[in-house]
Amino acid sequence: MHNVLEAMKHKYQIQGPASKLPEFQVFYNDHASNDFNTLFASLPPERQYFAAGVPGSFYSRLFPESSLHFVHSSYALQWLSKIPEEVLDKNSPAWNKGRIHYTNAAEDVGSAYAAQFAKDMEIFLDARAKELVVGGMMVLIMPSIPDGIPNSCVPSGVMFDLLGSSLMDMAKEEIISESQVDSFNLPVYAASPKETKEIVERNGYFSIERIETITPFSKIAVQLGTRCCTMHLRAGMEGIISNHFGNKIIDELFDRFDRKAEEYSYLLNASYTAGTQLFVVLTRK
Repeated sequence: MHNVLEAMKHKYQIQGPASKLPEFQVFYNDHASNDFNTLFASLPPERQYFAAGVPGSFYSRLFPESSLHFVHSSYALQWLSKIPEEVLDKNSPAWNKGRIHYTNAAEDVGSAYAAQFAKDMEIFLDARAKELVVGGMMVLIMPSIPDGIPNSCVPSGVMFDLLGSSLMDMAKEEIISESQVDSFNLPVYAASPKETKEIVERNGYFSIERIETITPFSKIAVQLGTRCCTMHLRAGMEGIISNHFGNKIIDELFDRFDRKAEEYSYLLNASYTAGTQLFVVLTRK
């Protein structure tokens, strides 16, 4: 938030000394189950803005019409509003039996995920278009996959595949049931720049000022070891896994994942890290 405000202050300063700096109101959004008290306690005491929390899904309206001037979303839009129904339907060609993600799955599974992402993004863009003033700006940062690169060739795809394999091993040992694995899919999708551009253009409410892929971490970070990957994955996925399988399996699951990640570390080290983060700047028409 500090960087955003500093950029805004700089813009007013270059307009000349007569340009009065406005007061800033910042709204933090998350699901109602989020611990907003912890969020507020972590805010800098000398902050130069007013702060408030807004509970609710960003796949719906959150603010009054034309009430926002700037929207920022970082590492949130990869989360789908729901699992595509087809991947849980035994009679569907997209049934994702024995897997928990579209990585290395049948083409129909990937298509179902892509279609759900497109629906969700359309809803998100429609809602923000109503809330932003004309000329307002929206900056999005999300995991991405370079155009033409399969998901199995990026670090997250490799990790999701190893996590699914770890769950299937536990099912074979009857620690959990295979039907539990079949009914579990990660609601996460990484869109390519081409997909994202087409969705924004089809929506029609925003002008694309910039859309580019960037590299979120250096080769040094990739080489920190598999334990780092395990901790990263557990931090992001423990909650959703516990909700489905219960929390008793969590330690063992990620111990197994860590061993697999070590065994297949060559896949992680060889994965395509360049351009796996998407940076999008949009202006409300």
